[in-house]
Amino acid sequence: MKQKHWILLFAVILIGDIIGIQLNNNPVQSFLKPLIITTLIGYFDSQFNSITKGLAKWVLFALLFSLLGDVLLMFQEKNSIFFLLGLSAFLIAHIFYIIFFHNVRVKENIKGKPWLLVVAVIYYAALINLLSPYLADMKIPVLIYGVVISFMFMLAMHMLFIKNKPAGQWMMVGALLFVLSDSILAINKFYQPFEAAGVLIMLTYGLAQLFIVEGAIRYLRS
Repeated sequence: MKQKHWILLFAVILIGDIIGIQLNNNPVQSFLKPLIITTLIGYFDSQFNSITKGLAKWVLFALLFSLLGDVLLMFQEKNSIFFLLGLSAFLIAHIFYIIFFHNVRVKENIKGKPWLLVVAVIYYAALINLLSPYLADMKIPVLIYGVVISFMFMLAMHMLFIKNKPAGQWMMVGALLFVLSDSILAINKFYQPFEAAGVLIMLTYGLAQLFIVEGAIRYLRS
């Protein structure tokens, strides 16, 4: 399948899932949600001879644990343990993205930039300060998850300094959208639910994964 066909398929599935959320149609969401990441894995695989070797494998592992997280979160209304399990799966996915971004940074000989760490810390501190009074027994898991995704975002910002500028920009924007998606999810779940949250979460999440994958493809193929 050609690149544009994979992107079109991904767009149709993501839009279909968003429509399902808007209509509160659980069967549609249950069918389409796992296909979002499945399609990206297919797209990623179609661009290389093997995605189980080299730097590509870390992106693959991140996508597989993201898919697991998507499936687990589909059952959170039946039992709250599924939210914690889904959170854990996404935490592992972020760790694999961290490994990928770190290896790219080292390969590109990009020195650590303390001011990017400051940006990540400010984001983390502001969000946790907002959520902390409402987290109850989820405080420790959310604190840990926040540290991991903030670190992932900090490393992703270093991608702006790689030689392949367009690839770096795709990956950085993808990481930013991931942070935005998880922030909306956390605010909606713990602080103040709002009507458009479901749509915004899936839109930013889907685009986040697409942008990271697209950036990774462009970098690895160069």
